[in-house]
Amino acid sequence: MPPKGRRGKQLPWAFARRMNCAMANSVRPQVRSSPLDDPDYAQFAWGRYFRLLRWMGLVTLAVMAGAAWYLYAAVGLVSIHLYIAAMLGIGFTMMLMSALMGLVFLSSGTGHDEAVDNGLEQHVDDWWK
Repeated sequence: MPPKGRRGKQLPWAFARRMNCAMANSVRPQVRSSPLDDPDYAQFAWGRYFRLLRWMGLVTLAVMAGAAWYLYAAVGLVSIHLYIAAMLGIGFTMMLMSALMGLVFLSSGTGHDEAVDNGLEQHVDDWWK
């Protein structure tokens, strides 16, 4: 029987049919413990994350100072709002990038990514046939 969509309609494309049939026969994924469940290791990993954020905060301040100097040299003395907006934009963007990339490094470096098992690896070959 072909798979059905949200409202009971049959899905017309072959990829969805293969995918849904494969998922119907799949085994429930296992839940493995994350290395971050250990309090000592979690404290070490989060300490490394916040150390990275402190260094990136210093780099952000240096970039903001360089950008303010460049704006003053290129534009001259204009409204203070230009400098405030530029510094807030640069600072927010760099710190957001640092925080998100730091979380990626934290997840990958601690083995937290390997603890996730979504059960899809066994179906990859079937989907691309």
